[in-house]
Amino acid sequence: MPTPDLSAKGIQAATPCAKFDTVAYDLHEPGPDDVVIAVKYCGVCHSDVHAARDEVAPGHGKFPVIPGHEIAGVVEWVGANVTKLSAGDHAGVGCMVDSCLGCEYCDLSEEQYCDKACTWTYGSDPVHGRAGKVATRGGYSSRMVVNEHFVVKVPKELPMEFVGPILCAGITTYDPLVHFKAGSAHVKRVGIIGGGGLGMFGIKLAKALGCEVTAITTSPSKAAALKALGATRVVVSTDEQQMKDAARSQDLILNTIAVAHEVMHYHPLLRPNGNIVQLGLVPQAHSVVQLPLLGRRAGITGSCVGGMAATQSLVDLCAREKIYPEVEVVPCSQVDKVYDELLGKATNPKRFVLDIAGTMDQFYAEHHP
Repeated sequence: MPTPDLSAKGIQAATPCAKFDTVAYDLHEPGPDDVVIAVKYCGVCHSDVHAARDEVAPGHGKFPVIPGHEIAGVVEWVGANVTKLSAGDHAGVGCMVDSCLGCEYCDLSEEQYCDKACTWTYGSDPVHGRAGKVATRGGYSSRMVVNEHFVVKVPKELPMEFVGPILCAGITTYDPLVHFKAGSAHVKRVGIIGGGGLGMFGIKLAKALGCEVTAITTSPSKAAALKALGATRVVVSTDEQQMKDAARSQDLILNTIAVAHEVMHYHPLLRPNGNIVQLGLVPQAHSVVQLPLLGRRAGITGSCVGGMAATQSLVDLCAREKIYPEVEVVPCSQVDKVYDELLGKATNPKRFVLDIAGTMDQFYAEHHP
């Protein structure tokens, strides 16, 4: 194929907590196993906010940082060894762009737990040699070079503005649901704490797997919206009586809260042998009381995104079953406004998605007249 265009424009946080600006740069030279992707849309994740504020997240301490790991685009160029993608295919890039590909976890397609550390899509040192030579740049950019292994092929019937959140919020909830056998005889009742982007997907996917879903929220005003997503029941966690009535009712709980809170507040909701899975990035410590864990053999664990095989499986499932996230597509110029909203209390179960292809050039021109 002809030599690919390696020029790119990106939206960067130059220093912690700074307003975003734009930058032009050249991508690293693609190899025979790489593809070049023209980015069309990129979702905004709460972990992006953590990174831009120099908190615990991919991108921690790496500035300037170009966030974004919910990426949907079109393949522009493929290397000579690429087999699963062709120019013109729709493609997605999630939270990882490299790992060692040789340890037991990579062999199990659990690259996120690579023994030698996976390379995150942005703000990560490219230690394994397949992601360039400088700290990785994410999807708030017009173009990317990515190794074929870390790209999912997106069915063209799946609208591209929905793809990005599937690759983060979707897989973050799908992977623990599958791991803990949600929908099986012993894991029929699933609780989802939080009604933001992760919670939204958790409800939809748990329902798709045949579970009875309880949405757990601090906001009574969200009840109707959460039921519309597929929740059978809504429990307001600030209501003492509702929490008492819901005690010992859940086989599995996904906790998507990404701000400081006490996980033990929710532990009484678990049935014996149940688990709370921590998904939200929370830098602060929790206070864990041991006796309730012993009394019901009910645990607290965690989960981090999902491997490439699981991610491809989820994308195919969402395309086939028309499981779509709730999104609001916004121009790149609104990125600071979106961050301000995510730092506040979310009022709608939705994911913001940046219109990269449609508005990046204009946003760049505003910063570089």
